Amino acid sequence: MSSNINYNKRVLNFGAGPAKLPLEVSLTDLFFEFFVLRIIRKPQTLRNFFDNVLKMLIIIYLFYFRYVPDNYKILLMQGGGTGAFASVALNLMGRSGKADYLVTGIWSGKASKEAAKFGKVNLVAPKSTKPGTAPHPSTWKLDPEASYFYYCHNETVDGITIQNIRQTGNVPIVCDMSSSLMTQRVDISKYGIIFGGTQKNLGPSGVTIVIVREDLMGNPLPCCPTILDYGHVSDMNSIHNTPTTFSVYVMEKVLQWVKKNGGVEEMERRAIAKSQLLYNTIHNSNKFYSSPVDEEIRSRINIPFRVGGPNGDEKLEKLFLQGAEKLEMYQLKGHRLVGGMRASLYNAVTYEEVELLVNYMNAFQKQHSL
Repeated sequence: MSSNINYNKRVLNFGAGPAKLPLEVSLTDLFFEFFVLRIIRKPQTLRNFFDNVLKMLIIIYLFYFRYVPDNYKILLMQGGGTGAFASVALNLMGRSGKADYLVTGIWSGKASKEAAKFGKVNLVAPKSTKPGTAPHPSTWKLDPEASYFYYCHNETVDGITIQNIRQTGNVPIVCDMSSSLMTQRVDISKYGIIFGGTQKNLGPSGVTIVIVREDLMGNPLPCCPTILDYGHVSDMNSIHNTPTTFSVYVMEKVLQWVKKNGGVEEMERRAIAKSQLLYNTIHNSNKFYSSPVDEEIRSRINIPFRVGGPNGDEKLEKLFLQGAEKLEMYQLKGHRLVGGMRASLYNAVTYEEVELLVNYMNAFQKQHSL
């Protein structure tokens, strides 16, 4: 059966995930090298390969976190962020049987519901009823006996980011960084666990990176499956079962691309520049475009916006999407629970591509303004 898809034609993918790969990471070459040269090698080569990838992660994190303390382990797991919702609770909930959750959007809400299957979940603040807002840290009610405090750094659906977290004393902080891994520098020593899927900024889907402090391993709930036991995964060098080898292989190539392009410090600079360009276009549109998110918590990575006013104009938004697709700009439609538009600016999305988007936005406004 023939296909009408032109695989050599470059399109602009502003989707929330799975995201595009950097143009320099050629899938054609990757498939040839991996399947022809690597798949025939011995199991020991696979173990050595995983060792090299973990070392590469540590090298990159020297830029990313400034340092990786000796008492942390980096695990390569499966199940995505959704699997981590369960694995976090299964590994940590046994400390006291309860945990604190800050719910700021769709994904932290899902995580809290998953954790409630394994212990008592305390919502430190009611989720804001007004879209685009988050509860102020002064309103949080933390439990000093909680097994851990959990939050999502960047909510992809809601376009909300939480950059500064209130101190939690001896309660370890767990952070979902699925959509912000490798986009900004973070001090790992402030966290008990950081996790994130690779399908946003690190390659194709299939791998979940878990960075965990050693004292939080080794005491999972009795019902914890072996494959989700952080201590066991660490002991097995992330190869308990047949791993997602191709996804890890591509991730290694993307890590090399990040290093070659200035490390996470440069990725952060680019993220700021790209998001400012888009937000400035929205701000300067005389309310033709609007952001539904409070300014102080706006994401640099996933940017929702409305067309035709604060509540959006359904007809205009439909025309906007049609016009964008004619220019090979795809996946700009907002999440079904939020509506409007959403542009996701992951690391592989270039500044020049965002310029093309804002040029289209300006032209569309000029055409449809009264």
